[in-house]
Amino acid sequence: MSLTLPTHARAQAQGPALPQPHAHVQAQAPAQIQAPPPDPAHPARTNPAGIDWVRVADFQIARTETTVGQFRRYVMASGVTTQAERQGGGSVFEAGWVRKPGWTWSSPFGAGHRPAEDEPVAHVTYDEAQGFCRWAGGQLPDDAQWRLAAYTETRSEPAPPFQRGRTYPFPTGERPQGAQCLEDCGAEARAKAVRHGAMLSRGYGHARAGQTVVGVNGLYDMGANLWEWVDEPKGLSGNAERLTRGGSWWYGAAQMRADHLQSKPGNTAVVYIGFRCVRP
Repeated sequence: MSLTLPTHARAQAQGPALPQPHAHVQAQAPAQIQAPPPDPAHPARTNPAGIDWVRVADFQIARTETTVGQFRRYVMASGVTTQAERQGGGSVFEAGWVRKPGWTWSSPFGAGHRPAEDEPVAHVTYDEAQGFCRWAGGQLPDDAQWRLAAYTETRSEPAPPFQRGRTYPFPTGERPQGAQCLEDCGAEARAKAVRHGAMLSRGYGHARAGQTVVGVNGLYDMGANLWEWVDEPKGLSGNAERLTRGGSWWYGAAQMRADHLQSKPGNTAVVYIGFRCVRP
């Protein structure tokens, strides 16, 4: 089954030519992962991934994109081997899709470069992302959940400049500045980019989770950084076409808007698609 998208909303696979990549930013030492506080509404509920859950309406959503450290816990608990590992590496778009040897969740830009535990995990297929979320006590968000969390402020007393009940054009608010997108999100995006020395034909790399500007509902990176898998159309699996939301470091601010639709086959494992989970 394929997801038919409006012509005006389909992203072009190849963007404009960019100058040679600037000097990369070295990843810092892995951050100490702090266990989030227990959920007072469900004191007995376990949180094996150590996710910082945020209440939005009638569900909770992860404050950040799933990190390398969180996914590592899942791998250690389940013994799962990802598709990218089995196939020798995930992919990136250059002059077409190119498989990169050794680019996997544990080395997103190639073997020999260990990411920090708080970097967002990539090279994970839709089913692998859903498997993590099930293990973590939730599931991938559907499109309505993702859009509500990303654009409409639901907190009773949000921090300025956010206002309760207001729907914003970007997950960062009125403007995209501060997000990890390409060129039109401000100079901080390039300064925070991590790519572990990889030569990229486009873009500068991802930011570590929780290091960009905080957005609507107190969430990070709902716009840009990594595309995020969404359970839409609902209930499919395998290589069925699935929505991804929010844009990434490979694109500009237009892909961060709610009216931009993008999809990929579910078996896609690439350097700029990640995910986050929801739970009741």
